[in-house]
Amino acid sequence: METVNPYHFVTNCISGKWKMTILHHIHHYGKIRFNETKKTLGVSEKVLSQQLKELTKDGLVERIQYNTIPLKVEYILTPLGKDLIPALDILYVWSIRRLNELNLPIDPDAFKVHNEMKYQDQLMDIMDSYLKNQNMSDE
Repeated sequence: METVNPYHFVTNCISGKWKMTILHHIHHYGKIRFNETKKTLGVSEKVLSQQLKELTKDGLVERIQYNTIPLKVEYILTPLGKDLIPALDILYVWSIRRLNELNLPIDPDAFKVHNEMKYQDQLMDIMDSYLKNQNMSDE
């Protein structure tokens, strides 16, 4: 039997332009629906569909289909998906700090979506600076 590198395994589970964002989105809202998420994130239907299928296949997301007319489908985190959220939080905080160090522009939605106290405690200095700069550019 061939061995599996743990870093390659986790990277495969969360790689994809939208997977981490989708996981956080489900975590933040508790559940998501396809069309609402497509509009909110601005991701194409094809990509969102593929990423959700892969997250479901990897056991991080559960697809729940309701037998209603029209058909209703929701996605929730599985216990495995919930276990991954603290690791994604660490990557998010690290990424914001690194972007700031490199003076790279940070997506304004990053601070709107990640506004819980756990992020504010670790990123208050960057958030304050960012918001101050945003207010100056708006004037």
